[in-house]
Amino acid sequence: MAATASITRCLICHCDNEEDVVFCANCSAPMALTYESVVQARKPCVITVIGDSNVGKTVYLGYLLDMLSRRAGDYEAVPKGPYSINIQQTVMSHIAARIFPPKTPNEVDQWNWVYSQVADRREGEKWYDLVMPDMAGESLAAEVDAPYTYTAIRGLLQQSAAIMLLVDASVAAMGNVQADFFAYKLLSYIDQLSGLRTGHKVQTPISVILCKSDYCPQAFDNPLTFTKTNLNRLWNLCDSRFENIAFFAASVIGSIGFGSDGADNIVSVPLHSAPRGILEPFEWLLTGL
Repeated sequence: MAATASITRCLICHCDNEEDVVFCANCSAPMALTYESVVQARKPCVITVIGDSNVGKTVYLGYLLDMLSRRAGDYEAVPKGPYSINIQQTVMSHIAARIFPPKTPNEVDQWNWVYSQVADRREGEKWYDLVMPDMAGESLAAEVDAPYTYTAIRGLLQQSAAIMLLVDASVAAMGNVQADFFAYKLLSYIDQLSGLRTGHKVQTPISVILCKSDYCPQAFDNPLTFTKTNLNRLWNLCDSRFENIAFFAASVIGSIGFGSDGADNIVSVPLHSAPRGILEPFEWLLTGL
């Protein structure tokens, strides 16, 4: 009689998979996340980073992980598996070469996934097992407009212990409503997933991060006032439906130049990095976990 294949449940969508498969047959998330959680014998906290295309999710997450790996402040990160270092390496090597990292592909199995253990030494030594994916903005837009298009996104947001919402402050400051509407739609989607009735607010900690705030210093002066003024739709929804939310300003690149690629297209060139406000949103989230 043939031996029965062992079954492993995907950490992201909870679909059963045969043992030793590389990607989940249902949502395409890497099964390495599940195998690592089994080794650690505890369920990790999922922190999901969301935002529009080109808002800077990859760069922000890469710098955050690099700072944690170098023991920033009271924190230290230990990657669980070499794949968890890919995004950090990609971002830092590209910025050092004065080019921005490539766009994240829409395919889930091509995203950068991170499984990391983070130590918080402010009160003794407390360790968190964190899963943080770098997902494509186009994939997020597709899932928001047509739910169940990306099972991995829905599964991630349904079980997220905390969420980072990145918004392009430079676009908002110029009066472009795209940043406001996209963030508004993302939070509306999260509100819908919660299944809460009117009068009950979503309790999941959410940090709203105003990216590229070096273009609009007023965002650093008062992130909340900036949001109320330039992202009013987003602010009103936050005030009405979300209980545990905070606003931060952040930037990574100190100055940008412009050049041309091989096809004579004008491209932006990061001349040097000057990270500011990267760790604070993450620190606030950990405090609420």
